[in-house]
Amino acid sequence: MLNKKEIPFGRPWVEDEDRDAVMAVLQGHILTHGPVCHQFEDDFAAFTKGGYAVTMSSCMAALHMSTYHLGIKEGDEVLVPAQTHVATVHAVEILGATPIFVDCELETGNIDISLLEDKITPKTKAIILVHFAGIPAEMDRVCTIAEKHNIAIIEDCALAVGGFYKGKHVGLWGDMGCFSFYPVKHITTGEGGMLISKDEQTAKDIAHFRAFSVDRTHNERKIAGVYDVTGVGLNYRMSEMQAALGCTQVAKLDRILERRSKNFTALKELLLKIKGVRTVLDSNNPDVVNSHYCLVVILDKDLAQNRNDIVKALMSDNVGCSIYYPQPVPRMKYYDDQYKVNPAEYKNAAVISDASIALPVGPHLDVEDMSIIAETLENKIASIKK
Repeated sequence: MLNKKEIPFGRPWVEDEDRDAVMAVLQGHILTHGPVCHQFEDDFAAFTKGGYAVTMSSCMAALHMSTYHLGIKEGDEVLVPAQTHVATVHAVEILGATPIFVDCELETGNIDISLLEDKITPKTKAIILVHFAGIPAEMDRVCTIAEKHNIAIIEDCALAVGGFYKGKHVGLWGDMGCFSFYPVKHITTGEGGMLISKDEQTAKDIAHFRAFSVDRTHNERKIAGVYDVTGVGLNYRMSEMQAALGCTQVAKLDRILERRSKNFTALKELLLKIKGVRTVLDSNNPDVVNSHYCLVVILDKDLAQNRNDIVKALMSDNVGCSIYYPQPVPRMKYYDDQYKVNPAEYKNAAVISDASIALPVGPHLDVEDMSIIAETLENKIASIKK
């Protein structure tokens, strides 16, 4: 029977105060280069409880700035997860360096830390790890390895706003953390991102490069239009309208995270009772605070071949869902053609890509919706197993 209630996978939680904040910027005369971006940076840094924040045009921009700032270049190697959004790896490939793919843990989807040291060579310059689906990686273990081998750490926190490990927000363990504010993320600025670093000079240098490497902002120019350029730079800035939305979104992050946590907990409990469900990605480490971006359910092996049919059936019954991610990155055409990585090197990543469904837990939904999601999934699985 068709579920009459629409349950979107993701929907921006935009309210009147968000719209008012954007309109207030539009009623003024400063749409970029202004104070609202600085306010958003301060607010985000305050939420993460440390470090220095730099607004970006996207998380991809933040990742690119991170690898560029570290001087990653042709001939260098960077360890990356096999299971991630392709942007993580593009940030290495675009600089001519070589991504070295590392398999993930089947329990969390995070990079398998036990495999890292065997992948490190004299060419290794950095590790980029992802806090998969908002589940923080065990960063103290990663930091120990990085310090031992004198390599940098970039944290891809695109899905992990509100994720903490041992009381420290993700993105503040490594050298830089990169966040996404795409519409279905924890908070949104339409498009946009943020880079954070515990090192003030790193943040200043990246902010400088992000804006053409111009030596003074509009407010710092004694004569309008007169400035100098101290190096090569790009334009990865965020607009004032986006930042205004970001400020109001950060103000309600605690409410957003509370709703996500309740929904995730309720849905996980329901799903683990369903025949055909192998597991739900999560961490049982008490030091991990999951940011609950979505709930990734892994189907039993005999159902994996029907995963796409189940996804179609859920969506036809008004239950939004997605796949995180449709292929391990080394299996995607470009990277397969480029590097020909042996599939035995990313077995767990393949399981998650091929047998998982990402289900919604966002603040646009409530606990009652979780019951509908679980019941609908159970019915679709049962219809296939007949």
